[in-house]
Amino acid sequence: MRMSKLFARTLREAPSEAEVVSHKLLIRAAYIRKLMAGVYSWLPLGWRTLRKVEAIIREEMDASGAQEVRLPIILPADPWKVTGRWETYGELMFKLKDRHEREMGLGPTHEEAVTPLVAGEFTSYRDLPVNLYQIEWKYRDEFRPRFGLLRVREFLMKDAYSFDRDEEGMRASYAAMVEAYRQIFGRCGLDYRVVEADPGQIGGDVNHEFMALAPIGEDEFVYCENCDYAADIEAATSRPPEPAADGELEPATKIQTPGRSTIQAVSELLGRPASALMKCILYDAGGRSVAVLIPGDREVNDDKVARAMWPAPVRLFEDEDFAARGFVKGYVGPQGLPADVTIIADHSVRAGRNWVTGANEVDHHVSGANVDRDFRVDRWEDVAQVRLGDPCPRCEGSLRLAKGIVVGHTYQLGTRYSKALKATFVDEDGTEQPYQMGCYGIGLPRTIAAVVEQANDEAGIKWPKALAPYDAVVIPTNMDVPEVVDAAERLYGELGSSGVEVVVDDREESAGVKCADADLIGYPLQVVVGKRGIQAGKVDLKVRATGVRTEAPLDGAARSAKDLLGAAP
Repeated sequence: MRMSKLFARTLREAPSEAEVVSHKLLIRAAYIRKLMAGVYSWLPLGWRTLRKVEAIIREEMDASGAQEVRLPIILPADPWKVTGRWETYGELMFKLKDRHEREMGLGPTHEEAVTPLVAGEFTSYRDLPVNLYQIEWKYRDEFRPRFGLLRVREFLMKDAYSFDRDEEGMRASYAAMVEAYRQIFGRCGLDYRVVEADPGQIGGDVNHEFMALAPIGEDEFVYCENCDYAADIEAATSRPPEPAADGELEPATKIQTPGRSTIQAVSELLGRPASALMKCILYDAGGRSVAVLIPGDREVNDDKVARAMWPAPVRLFEDEDFAARGFVKGYVGPQGLPADVTIIADHSVRAGRNWVTGANEVDHHVSGANVDRDFRVDRWEDVAQVRLGDPCPRCEGSLRLAKGIVVGHTYQLGTRYSKALKATFVDEDGTEQPYQMGCYGIGLPRTIAAVVEQANDEAGIKWPKALAPYDAVVIPTNMDVPEVVDAAERLYGELGSSGVEVVVDDREESAGVKCADADLIGYPLQVVVGKRGIQAGKVDLKVRATGVRTEAPLDGAARSAKDLLGAAP
């Protein structure tokens, strides 16, 4: 490819809206261009890199035994309504109607499409297992698209779905996919961690995220300083504290707290630490009121509450909910709550006694509140947000925090979708059984953005050669010197003939501009042909990832360049 013909115009400055490194560099280096919020056009350089990621994924998925299919983007609403996700996805799903008023959606994921497909084709246990995958565009109406390719409305995803006869088979399929993912992200050059994760709207008990380490990552995760425990912040748990030792129970006493409706204000008024106070946070779960109890120095994890109440959609109370349902905002306590309110307590509540909590009366709290005597707990659940220094749930170590970008997610779904959609096979004993399913996703644009976040410097992108749009660039520094141009053209031809994907920068630009663009775009190898070098019978070679520069004789320069490229990361 000739740079003079390449549809790529690099930019010296990134648009003001670009906040993170990957967004800035992919725009400046002419990989992508914004069409509208969360939607990008892929230019030739970007498309070539995207196709490289696709090729790696296909090779590893095919090697794992998965088979590629292509599922529709436009999906009927009925299966989504059966599984309950038409409602739970809510405004995140693009929804539309055809001319006959039939409801449809643009696919954010494809469980509801692939499950009936398999059920209609593979009806016997002898047909199983099977794993189908596709690489297809997905659509999600993100409220706030940002960070370039990291949070968008249209994105390319590899999604796979395994169908097994029993749980043992599902776990085996899952393990094969996790190993395939390790191979994929390793070949992409990513520094990543596999962490336990929240299933979100996909569902399933066992699931893992593949988290590319990056300080700008939107997703936090915890890891143990001693063992291999790691989990994203939404799913992370810590070792529950020991129950409070037996001791004297104070009488429940109502106390005046005028104008003090927050933990901090009550703590200051009473001279009691926040850990001695108990929050009572109210949620709506499908129309039912839910009270969540937690010590005042801890925070509730909304995702854990949602999992505890699934499949009911869960949201925090809004201001109007309090008065409409008879609660006093800022002064709610668990004592005396009616039977139609579900009371969930975090395990940490067991570690305290004689709590200070709301009195369900304006400007009043209660001290000496104790479980069972003064209030009931309907369910004990892990609903606390894990924080730095919490004890590890697996060992005696402490938990640490880090940030990352989720590039892949794997789920053991079990029978969640097969039961709902009545997708069954005939087992060996003649009975109909639901499939045991798994699903597995990789975001290709997010993978590219994560690689750029990890592999860059002040000059531009430092692609691993597996993902670079081209392997090398030949840069003639003096287009007005025929000997330089001839040597560059000869090297360009020799490298291309030997299987190297190569660009020649034949633009009428200065050497400085060409070298700056080569660094910005991130070609793994630069071959610089200059007037002085020609006179000395040499060319300059630069490995972009390391910055190491060497010289090679003009005769044999193509061979030297190829050897350097082979050793490059």
